[in-house]
Amino acid sequence: MRTLLFSLVSALALAASAPAMAAEKLTVYTYESFTAEWGPGPQIKKAFEAECGCTVDFVSVADGVALLNRVKLEGEATKAEIVLGLDTNLTAEARKTGLFTASGVDASKVKVPGGWSDDIFVPFDYGYFAVIYDTEKLANPPASLKELVEGDASEKIVIQDPRTSTPGLGLLLWVKAVYGDRAQEAWAKLKNRVLTVTPGWSEAYGLFTKGEAPMVLSYTTSPAYHMISEGSERYKAASFAEGHYLQVEVAGITTTGAKNPLAKKFMEFMVGPGFQDVIPETNWMLPAGETDKPLNPAFDKLIKPTTTLEIGSEEVAANRKAWVDEWLAVMSK
Repeated sequence: MRTLLFSLVSALALAASAPAMAAEKLTVYTYESFTAEWGPGPQIKKAFEAECGCTVDFVSVADGVALLNRVKLEGEATKAEIVLGLDTNLTAEARKTGLFTASGVDASKVKVPGGWSDDIFVPFDYGYFAVIYDTEKLANPPASLKELVEGDASEKIVIQDPRTSTPGLGLLLWVKAVYGDRAQEAWAKLKNRVLTVTPGWSEAYGLFTKGEAPMVLSYTTSPAYHMISEGSERYKAASFAEGHYLQVEVAGITTTGAKNPLAKKFMEFMVGPGFQDVIPETNWMLPAGETDKPLNPAFDKLIKPTTTLEIGSEEVAANRKAWVDEWLAVMSK
């Protein structure tokens, strides 16, 4: 009887202490190319799981804007504990949802153009948007956004949808930054060069490398992939006279994740070498935190934007719907 009573008391004590025990799982929402077998996700998952003794569950959607849309739709019921793959064009809007909490991460480890000061969102990489072209199909690539907009309509480009994709939104803002109130006129001209609009980056780049179009919207860093992985300099980034639009990709802890100590642990891991050393040659972006390995010399061959273009996150949040509607009005005709 005493043995039975002791067993019962022990079981109740163990159950009572369960919430204080280490969490076993972390749910991270991100975008599809991050979790692809060739993306950084698999290596980062393995490295963090080895450190935390836990399981990382990556849940992916098409692209970064779709991430924010999903979390907003799920609201406080979201299972996401970390959202990884928003960018600085979306941080003000994401902050206003009230679904994210302070990260507690030391921002001194973060190194991005212009510096960083945000108590909620933490950068994990950065890059500049660019038009990537096939040198075997395009002898004279556009040397400016103006030349892209007004160039030969037979020389097509694949772009991404600003309603679902952060690169798609980036191009929308790039055009707005250069053309201002004349952006709609620019889109009316550029439309004739657009082969198709894809939901995310992966589909667009896949069509490009399959030869469907001689140009695609991507990043100045994309040619490094072809140089390092394929030993080829066939694909290059066009340098634009007006400058290139900067993208800083970030992650944030949700109010759901605030209850899981693994969330902060992952964010701290994210700005260190275990995560950052993986980024350049899997996500093909520039690291935003501490690294132990130097960049491959191929990165030195990439174009270096002389002018950085940006629109403040608050301004984007206030105008994104109107600017997307402006784009849709042209593209849907």
